[in-house]
Amino acid sequence: MRSLFTASLFATLAVPVFAQSSLKLIPLPREVREISTTPLSQGIQITCSSPCAPEDAFAIDDLKTSLASEGIPVNATAPVTILVTRYGSPLSRSILSDASPNHQAATDFPTPMKAEGYAIIPDGKGLALTAASDAGIFYALQTVRQLITGHGSNAVLHAATIRDWPAMRYRGLSDDLSRGPFPTLDFQKKQIRILAAYKVNIYSAYFEHTMQYSGHPLMAPPGGSLSQAEARELVAYAAKYHITVIPEQEAFGHLHYLLNWEKYAPIAETPHGQVMAPAQPDAQKLTHDMFAELAQVFPGPYLHLGADETVELGKGQTKADVDSRGLGPVYLDFLQKIVADLQPLNRKLLFWGDIAYHEPELLKQLPDSFKKATIAVPWEYTPHPEGFDKFIKPFTDAGFETWVAPGINNWSRVYPNWNNGLANIQRFTADGQRLGAVGQLNTIWNDDGEALANADWYGILFGAEAAWHQGEASIPIFQSSFGQVFHGDATGKIDEAQREIMAAHQLLKDSAYKTDAQDLLFWQDPWNPDGQRIAGQIRPILSELRLHSERALILVAEARAANPSLRETDALDLLDLGARRMDLIGLKFQISDEIATSYAHAFALQASRKPEDRLEVARELGNINAVNGKLQDLRNNYSLLRDLYEQAWLKSNRPYYLRNNLERYDYTIQTWLARIDRLRVAQRQWTNAHSIPAAADLGIPAPPTATK
Repeated sequence: MRSLFTASLFATLAVPVFAQSSLKLIPLPREVREISTTPLSQGIQITCSSPCAPEDAFAIDDLKTSLASEGIPVNATAPVTILVTRYGSPLSRSILSDASPNHQAATDFPTPMKAEGYAIIPDGKGLALTAASDAGIFYALQTVRQLITGHGSNAVLHAATIRDWPAMRYRGLSDDLSRGPFPTLDFQKKQIRILAAYKVNIYSAYFEHTMQYSGHPLMAPPGGSLSQAEARELVAYAAKYHITVIPEQEAFGHLHYLLNWEKYAPIAETPHGQVMAPAQPDAQKLTHDMFAELAQVFPGPYLHLGADETVELGKGQTKADVDSRGLGPVYLDFLQKIVADLQPLNRKLLFWGDIAYHEPELLKQLPDSFKKATIAVPWEYTPHPEGFDKFIKPFTDAGFETWVAPGINNWSRVYPNWNNGLANIQRFTADGQRLGAVGQLNTIWNDDGEALANADWYGILFGAEAAWHQGEASIPIFQSSFGQVFHGDATGKIDEAQREIMAAHQLLKDSAYKTDAQDLLFWQDPWNPDGQRIAGQIRPILSELRLHSERALILVAEARAANPSLRETDALDLLDLGARRMDLIGLKFQISDEIATSYAHAFALQASRKPEDRLEVARELGNINAVNGKLQDLRNNYSLLRDLYEQAWLKSNRPYYLRNNLERYDYTIQTWLARIDRLRVAQRQWTNAHSIPAAADLGIPAPPTATK
């Protein structure tokens, strides 16, 4: 047996490590005390104390692959060792005992630790770890991965004593696969690996129309949907990483693409709408058909019905019923029919709680059979400093198993707004724990179809932190850990870059505009009336907005220069792209003002016969439209970002839907090209006739001083 540290040594290290060391871990272990660091210049070996179970061997191989990608040699002769042992042997009991507070004798894993918990201790040669389950061993090794920092011969092992287990049994991500980007299967596998590395154990694929059903072949778009063979492959892959795949097929609302087909027109609440009409027998049959196929493809214990945002209910076919009985009863009756019909599948059925939470008394009156068969998932994506009780308590008070669903705030923005996302995830998850929720389903949405998944990891990892962490997770600790843990950046510059983008979002939110950096602002034409109205709201903060964005770009570049071996560089590319898009928002409105001012100046001088004034007119027109003209600046920037966006899209997604977004870039580029051509005509008019058109004739707005 290996020699273990003595109890007296551990007794001197009772203070949590994060009060006194630089260890950075996501999610934070429940109990952790750092001992020392050991160089890995001669490599590291990873062994089992007895023949490895197949699941443990897989987890060890996964860690070896990760270390190899970091240039850290893994060999059987290395002096530093990671020893893996399943709980039950004297050695494993000693590990658990030494990791326990006051080194209590451990005859068995405490009940809360059994399913996914683990213990790690330094043992003189490296680390020894134990767990009572496959998942526990896997998660222990994921923590070991984070305890190793640096690259190649500069890598070191941070020896630490850890006892760890999750606060919430279910820690998941809901991934929007229906609003534009559709990932490649290879990228979904990468998502699974990253989620597992941060102890997430649920991946929920969100389908409105993008799952392929043999019984309803009209639904799925070619090139932008998941085949059943791909789904089975993904499920099997995820299982090796202790992740359950839960398919969500919208079963009530959010079915617009399906209801556009004439075949399904009779079951639509309103023509070509979003919601099925509950009174139509074929509506329930459609749900039955889809979920019968899903159950064959996804063998896990859960299926997700969706059933959220049924905003058209009572506006069409069911108007008389809703007018008579009320929206809540009609909604819950149909939900009960769906659940009863699907009971032979022997699955627990999740449903979104946004409609039902308005009916707390009706929820209490629902039969126990319905409550036992379902899981309520209340969702809310806005920060609420006062708390989220009103969203959660209607379900927990009624006796439902409840999971909470915060959101990372990535949708319809040039880059996710972590100001909203982190605060929402932190409080909603903590309130869920306090009120008895047993799961968290963090959400990403791609509402306008432009969002890119590699921009989302910051919010996803904080969701993992909040769900694993007992009580309220610390945003500042996470923000100071992310760059090191996810990217291998020891400089802190990636963390600072994320904060710069947050500051840019907040500037816009605090301005008279009162909205953060949304895609609509990025596409806004600054010359039209709406653009001029917005210009007046954000003009005072444009310089500061750009300085935050450019500081983020500089920080990313400096981090890359400091460590050419940074991890997850595709995500850094998206951070860079987000900062560039944010910067262009500011530049666009600045340049628009400058063009308007220059043209007004030129127009005022055109009647002058002074040679210097005529030269000034030509100079002002050249500032606007020339090789390095301001119009060319806007054309060039949108063209560059178009190319960067396309490259980033294809790193994670199938080509499906990409054209919609590239056309937006192309349309904007063409807009500025057309303005270049119109200004060129005006320049020729000046050369030939020494006159130029009025600014309004060219679409140029009045200069800002004229609008005050």
